[in-house]
Amino acid sequence: MDGSGSGSGQERRALVVEDDEDIRSLIEFTLKTQGFEVTAVDSGLAGVEAVRTFDPDLITLDLGLPGIDGIETCRRIRETSDAYVVMITARDDEIDRLIGLETGADDFLSKPFSVRELKARINALFRRPRRGPALSVVPTSTEPDHEVLEHGALRVDVDGRRAFRDEDELALTRTEFDLLTELMRTPARVWTREALLRSVWGTDWATDTHLVEVHVGNLRRKLGESREGPKFVRTVRGVGYRMESL
Repeated sequence: MDGSGSGSGQERRALVVEDDEDIRSLIEFTLKTQGFEVTAVDSGLAGVEAVRTFDPDLITLDLGLPGIDGIETCRRIRETSDAYVVMITARDDEIDRLIGLETGADDFLSKPFSVRELKARINALFRRPRRGPALSVVPTSTEPDHEVLEHGALRVDVDGRRAFRDEDELALTRTEFDLLTELMRTPARVWTREALLRSVWGTDWATDTHLVEVHVGNLRRKLGESREGPKFVRTVRGVGYRMESL
């Protein structure tokens, strides 16, 4: 798959949830050429059921589905699956895109999109590690190559893909976890939105900087930030983000 394989030798599975037959066929064909085993459905309810039975690694999800829309479908999917989710929308309304991302989508595409762009975004997603099964204990590994980051009340077990505030584990998506990890590795660095796009999303598309803004907002909520409470991620006006000074 264009060099994005994990080396496990297992065929990855993709689910296409799209009610437009032509677009569904195009995405299905594209993913098959990328080496995926593909299942395609035309409604949100069918998509939720397919996630349970098919256990996909990747889901492309149309926003404007009949019945339950892509937003509600994504919420339900996230209850049982950590698959990469690419939301696809025909609407230009920015709010739709942002709401879609708040449900746990990892990326989005606007119709019409090119096959090249779809492939590039999928390959970028799969260059990021997928979270493994949760462990039953707080990580205490003393292995020298086991990376654990700490910043105030926050602790990130990079290798175990787990994040904690004090002793409470945070329910972060892969994107939120990767974003927090990058910020905590260099807490004094001010990350521009473009630099975070390259590091976390693996893309140089400058028009996608709002992806960073939305995911930072989601991350802050899960960290428990509030006006009166503690702050962990600081906005550097006109530049980007860094960890709050201790």
